[in-house]
Amino acid sequence: MLNVHSIETFGTHDGPGIRMVVFLQGCPIRCVYCHNPDTLAKWSESCRQMSSQQIIELLKKEQPYFGKKGGLTVSGGEPTMQAAGLLELFKAAKEAGFHTALDTNGVICSEEVHELYEVTDLVILDVKHINSEHHKKVTGVGNSAVLENAEYREKSGKPMWLRYVLVPGWTDQPQFLEEWAQRFSTYKTIERVEILPYHTLGVHKYKAMGLPYKLEGLAPPTAKAVSDAAAIFQRHLPHVVVA
Repeated sequence: MLNVHSIETFGTHDGPGIRMVVFLQGCPIRCVYCHNPDTLAKWSESCRQMSSQQIIELLKKEQPYFGKKGGLTVSGGEPTMQAAGLLELFKAAKEAGFHTALDTNGVICSEEVHELYEVTDLVILDVKHINSEHHKKVTGVGNSAVLENAEYREKSGKPMWLRYVLVPGWTDQPQFLEEWAQRFSTYKTIERVEILPYHTLGVHKYKAMGLPYKLEGLAPPTAKAVSDAAAIFQRHLPHVVVA
């Protein structure tokens, strides 16, 4: 069984084509800019438990909309917190002929997670900072597990997308953007690199939950800041887009 926060049935931002996106409950890190604080706890009264078969049945209903590229994406929270149940789901999805994508922050590195990677058609890895100390400031943990997971996926030869959230004053340092891009410049499995400009669309959730928002008053990056970051990435990486 999986603890499911919510399901989006016409997703166009989390993998190729039109997808059903299952958001799982629970996340082990605390990003300063998290726009889904309601997904952080391992359990919430608003989430529900679902079996792999229940999710596959929903997938089959949505299948006519998927076309040739669509399929199932599982996000969070951090989906690999429920790696065992997710492994069962992805195996069932593969048997039913669905493309699978995993949207992950990569902070959990284990044999179980790597087994999950093996039945995942596309890993969408959010590498939040290339410098471990800065990664810890942003998320609460260092980035060694993230980089190890990236290396594991690269060695598997299977497709990967990379994501980077651009946050003014936190993740926009040019020298680290350069280092980030150079780190992955030799990878052969990267099909797409997405720059996600910081936004404030989730701030209202903090207020509704009675939680302080750590970046109160911080404005999104300027168009120039985004284009400058994209230019750095594009010098080293293919298929860089601002999402």
